[in-house]
Amino acid sequence: MTRLLLEWLDSRTGYRSLMHEALYERVPGGARWRYVWGSTLVFTFVTQLITGLFLWMSYSPSSQTAWESVYYIQHEMQLGWMLRGIHHFTAQAMVVLLVIHLLQVIIDGAYKAPREVNFWLGLILMKIVLGLSLTGYLLPWDQKGYWATKVATNIAGITPVVGEQVQTLAVGGPNYGHHTLTRFFALHAGLLPALLIGFLALHMYVFRRHGLTVPDPIHKPDSTFWPDQVLKDGVACLAVLATVLFLVMYHGVGPHGGAELGAPADATENYSAARPEWYFLFLFQMLKYFPGESEVIGAMLIPGVILTILALMPILGRWKLGHSFNVAFMGGIILGVVILTGLAIREDSGNTDYRWAVADAETKAERVKELAELQGIGPAGAVQLLRDDPKTRGAALFAAKCASCHRYAGHDGVGRVSAEPATAADLATFGTREWIHSILTDPAGEKNFGATARVPEVGERFTKGEMAQWVAECVTSGKLTAAELNTIVEFLASLSEHKLRGPVDQTLVSAGQKLFAEGKDGVTACYDCHAMKVSPDPEGLFEGSSAQIATGAPDLTGYGSAAWLRDFLINPGDKRFYGSHNAMPGFGGQLSDVELKLIVDFLLHNWLEKPPAAGGAAGSTH
Repeated sequence: MTRLLLEWLDSRTGYRSLMHEALYERVPGGARWRYVWGSTLVFTFVTQLITGLFLWMSYSPSSQTAWESVYYIQHEMQLGWMLRGIHHFTAQAMVVLLVIHLLQVIIDGAYKAPREVNFWLGLILMKIVLGLSLTGYLLPWDQKGYWATKVATNIAGITPVVGEQVQTLAVGGPNYGHHTLTRFFALHAGLLPALLIGFLALHMYVFRRHGLTVPDPIHKPDSTFWPDQVLKDGVACLAVLATVLFLVMYHGVGPHGGAELGAPADATENYSAARPEWYFLFLFQMLKYFPGESEVIGAMLIPGVILTILALMPILGRWKLGHSFNVAFMGGIILGVVILTGLAIREDSGNTDYRWAVADAETKAERVKELAELQGIGPAGAVQLLRDDPKTRGAALFAAKCASCHRYAGHDGVGRVSAEPATAADLATFGTREWIHSILTDPAGEKNFGATARVPEVGERFTKGEMAQWVAECVTSGKLTAAELNTIVEFLASLSEHKLRGPVDQTLVSAGQKLFAEGKDGVTACYDCHAMKVSPDPEGLFEGSSAQIATGAPDLTGYGSAAWLRDFLINPGDKRFYGSHNAMPGFGGQLSDVELKLIVDFLLHNWLEKPPAAGGAAGSTH
């Protein structure tokens, strides 16, 4: 029955002659490993089609859902991370194989007559593959792809005469955003694959018409494509697949492995570490040597000349020294690409700002994934998770508004260390027991108020002022014992809303409250300078008026709470705080209510986070 069915099918379609024509093509000089590159390219393209189709099933191409759908693929879909990793690294392998195949064609002289048309078709295929790489870079809609593609479309805008129209066509209007993504997706998943399939069919047809180019046909006896060359092609394709899988696994197993996914694209937050994929780095580096109006030379003229010479190779190869020139030219191009790529990597590795930007981007990428896991992604999209996050957004605001004077654990809040010395306290532990104890034992310390001595209008007001004198007289002298000091620390910590404060000891709080209000023999009460209202106050300790004058010492009612800190940031010169003694600018007119809350929550560690693993450090989630 099977034989009869196949005979019927052959009589209707003639498939046997087609299969014979395809499989039993003559290979002059026998099968060779050098012939595998074209087949590996076809294999990688088919792999891209298959994996791309499955990715498409879960991908949503809009500026508010693209990153979110890629996150779903990477973190929620069964083996989605591996599917995406294979697609990502196969695309990179395809570029490498394309260069090797082009080099082999030029060395073997397979571009010469009568194969000129096939060579030109190959150049067209090369441009389509590079176009696929460029358009696919944007689709995750993360910071890296967003800003790198924005640079690419800006370069398109410098095209002579039609630059503005080309850029508008690519961007999808005057603004870079949703329509840019949809156009790039249409190109990447629709037009370019269709063109590649069409030109690949033409390429293979012309190749079969003229056959293999064999430099030394007497190398071995002739053979056929099946089974000898097919075996070598199959082994080469398996080697490519193994390499791709190794690269996927090398970058990690599971949702956090495979292909990278950065933080969601945010047009309001510049990404200074944006770079193209490694195979475009040479162009990025070359543009550095053509600043300003000369950029068109590096972006358009030089690549145009190179492509023109490549297209003219079949004609140049007719002359006596033409082939040697073509091989040398191709070798020079590859050498130049390697050198420029190496220079780009070397410069980035020595660029502190670039390394910081990469580290900051990685931190935000992991943070947004953590937030998505903890609270899900709302209608505003994943980018809003970061905009509302005190841990990252609050840190950035601290760096922008506070770090010119203050430090946060020695840096600016986001990890950069300034060469300029601080002129105010380090706020990394503000509101904690550590902070309060440090102020009560060493207010003039470099991490506390010692840095303010560098401000001329402040001078020694803090380093040798009333607080420093009280510490010297009451604490350093030993009049206030360590145990008694700890009760005051516990009392003040009980007012704080710092997330890492932990539970308080009410016995110590009561004792500290009494010491704060009344002092003891030889120890002046804190309440003599610092106003405070405490509730409950059953003993009536804070009903006096000893501190209700402008002493320049802050009112400590609710000290370390979100409300106290917010009011302080709005106007530190208010009579509740430093009054006429103030030298700190107020931020009431500089920051919105949302921004103030972000900074306050950042300083109080009031952000969402995973609970520690069993046996880990103590902590809680907000």
